[in-house]
Parts: sequence; structure tokens; C-alpha cells
Amino acid sequence: MNFTEKIRKDILKVMPESRSSRLAMLAAFLDTSGYCVFGVSGKRDEFSFTNENEEVTEFFLTIVDRLFGVSMSVTGAARDPKHGRDKLTFTYAGDRAREYADVTAEYSAVNLEEETAMRAYLKGAFLGSGSCTLPSGIAKTGYHLEFVFPVEDDAVSFCEMLDRLQLITSIIPRGEKHVVYCKHRETISDFLGMMNAQCALKTFEEVAAAREESNNSNRKENCDAGNADKTAIASAKQIRLFQVLKAEGVLSCLPYSLQEAAEARMAHPTYSMQELADYLGVSKSCLNHRLRKLMQIKTKEEENI
Repeated sequence: MNFTEKIRKDILKVMPESRSSRLAMLAAFLDTSGYCVFGVSGKRDEFSFTNENEEVTEFFLTIVDRLFGVSMSVTGAARDPKHGRDKLTFTYAGDRAREYADVTAEYSAVNLEEETAMRAYLKGAFLGSGSCTLPSGIAKTGYHLEFVFPVEDDAVSFCEMLDRLQLITSIIPRGEKHVVYCKHRETISDFLGMMNAQCALKTFEEVAAAREESNNSNRKENCDAGNADKTAIASAKQIRLFQVLKAEGVLSCLPYSLQEAAEARMAHPTYSMQELADYLGVSKSCLNHRLRKLMQIKTKEEENI
């Protein structure tokens, strides 16, 4: 079961009790996966929706029945090659089709003010066209939540509604459709909380925790690698200067402790400061002091030239 299906199952566990919540869910479902035909010559007034998921379909057929006391009929079927499923189209074309559709449209995102209704619309939109993916394994893809709308105005209204719920999203076109999406971990977590998708939220938090641990580990490795690079650069610079001191006869005139430090560095260019200090049997701070002294000697020589 993928993550989208987990969220979907959490939402489908609870049938909304209030009429306003049912209307908001149905409005969102029709805005994302339905359409209406009214006042067209030679055609009956009707509203329809197309869906491939049996549980989602049954859920909204129940909502329509409880709201209006009518049944929708199968009027079309098409094979979805991507998912290997049949997409069924359900239609209501009774005498009051336009009346029922108009009542439902009053609960579209642009008209909602109560948070309960907005959350219901959010659930309906996800069941209609929502999807959510999480990062996995070594894949570079991250968190991604999206809702697809056929009509741009509906997508814009939905985005504005989410803003009122403090869920920040963006819109991009995708062919002839419009996608409202979010890639922020915190926003997606808030979305799951608003949906009361407890099972999905638990999975999300487990993935997020593992991801954070992995990121911390990568940051530490990168830091260690960066420090190793700095050590190598410093070592190379020291060795070049010590070789010059030795060639000029300066090194042999210095105290034994400084000669020893210089010879050890030249003999072991890949050693870290701690490894070099251990090799010489001195503290790291003592070795650092000796190396700085050697560098200063070379600098003074250059200044006197």
C-alpha cells in the first residue's frame, strides 16, 4: 500500500455526519473529478464524476444518496493503462440535477468560511485527485503533496482556502489541468493532522525521523570530509616550508623539538594533528605550538629578505 492509499483509507473511515460537511466533500470531489452539463441543447441536465477506486466511489455514492435521496448510474467505463484499472463514470440526470448541483456548488472552496467545512472540502479534494509521496531509500525525491483541478479558478480558490487554514501551497499548470502542490514537510504534517489521518501521520513521522537522522549523518560526514581537506591543505603548506628550511640549512640550527616536529610532518604528510601528536608522544596543543613556531620562523626569514 502506497502512502496516498494510506491517507485515503484514513479519510474513508469516517462518514461526515453534518449536511454541510457532506456538501463540502461532494463539492470538492466534483471540482476535482466531476463535471456538470446544464442548459445544453439536446442534452439532459446532469452531474457526473469519474473514479477508479471502488471504496471512494461507494463513499460518494452514499453521500449523494444521503443528501438528495437519489442514485447515480454507471454511464461510461475506460481502462486506465497507467494503473491497470477501470475508470467508471457515474451520472445523475434526474429532473432536479441542476438544483442539486447548485446546492453543492455553494460549498465550493471559494464560498467556505467555517473551518469544519474547509476541512471536509480538503478531504473531498484529496479523495478526488490528491496524492502524496514520501522520500525513500537513496532517492533524491522529497516530500510531495498535490491536488489536480481541471479548472484554474477552482485551483486558485482552493489554494486561497488552504492559506486560510495556514497551509501554504503553490499552483502550476500541467497540460490542460492545474496542480496545487506543497513540498514542505511541516505543511504536509499539518495537512495529515487536519485530515485526522492518524495511521498515515504515524508513518509520515517515522519516515521524517529516519530522514532527519540520515541527513544529520550526512552532514557529519561532509563536515569530517571538509576538515580532512583542510588538514591536507595545511599539511602540504607546512611541508613545502619545512623543506625550504631544511634545504637552506635553517632547520638544523633550530632546537631539537622543532626539528623533530618538522621531520615528522614531512615523513607523515597524511597524518592528522592528533595522529602526528600521538606519533611524537606529545599533546596536540604542544605539537600545534611547535608547528606554528616553525611557520613563524619562515615568515620572519621572508620579511628580512
